[in-house]
Amino acid sequence: MSYLQAIILAIIEGITEFLPVSSTGHMIIASSVMGIAQHDFTKMFTIAIQFGAILSVFVIYWRRFFKSVDFYLKLLVAFIPAALLGKLLNEYIDSLLENIIAVAISLLAGGIILLFVDNWFKANERNRREKKIDYPTAFKIGLFQCIAMVPGVSRSAATIIGGLSQQLNRKAAAEFSFFLAVPTMLAATIYKMYKYYKVGGGFSADDINVLIVGNVVAFTLAILAIRGFIAYLSKYGFKFFGFYRIALGLLIIILYFLKIPLTISS
Repeated sequence: MSYLQAIILAIIEGITEFLPVSSTGHMIIASSVMGIAQHDFTKMFTIAIQFGAILSVFVIYWRRFFKSVDFYLKLLVAFIPAALLGKLLNEYIDSLLENIIAVAISLLAGGIILLFVDNWFKANERNRREKKIDYPTAFKIGLFQCIAMVPGVSRSAATIIGGLSQQLNRKAAAEFSFFLAVPTMLAATIYKMYKYYKVGGGFSADDINVLIVGNVVAFTLAILAIRGFIAYLSKYGFKFFGFYRIALGLLIIILYFLKIPLTISS
């Protein structure tokens, strides 16, 4: 992987990680276009640079992380379902990371759902408060996160909708989604890097530099994305993201069935 390819993927990660459009799906598309999607290092890299993105959550909301032990226990409760299911389905999930048509279908289906989410919860949005999240609520949001194991679904979309279903307002649901990303993505990063190393991948000095550059870029852009997304979501809702996902999913499906290659020859 070249530095340019790493920067492109990191830009995509930083911008899309916390938006309901699926960062993994976008990186699979981008890596497929660049012809590096099937490389083991690419698969590890797209997970590892999530570390930079989760650091942005800590920087923006650092006071919340020093508020109470209860905060961490609720994140743990929400994290457990995805951790267990991810361990069981790891090989199957990895196989989907190479399937761009599966990503396209997930983007399309998720986009259709996002078109209706605002109406589903509109009746109570004005009356929703910064509801205190209890343990049952955290666990139920964690169950929604499991859906996002399918590439293209979007962890952010799944957990925010999970929060809305538990009577949280958009801001509170989005923020809990950000907090839950920290243990989820940290665990995924550590596991993926360990697995890559264990099978003999190894890390050269160049590999480490590429990972550092990727994480720095993802961190910087994720800070901007989080701040902008909260403001936009609170005011306008999900419809724009729904139309965007549908357009992208349809484009990929059309190209696929017309047998137009996505890969750019080097």
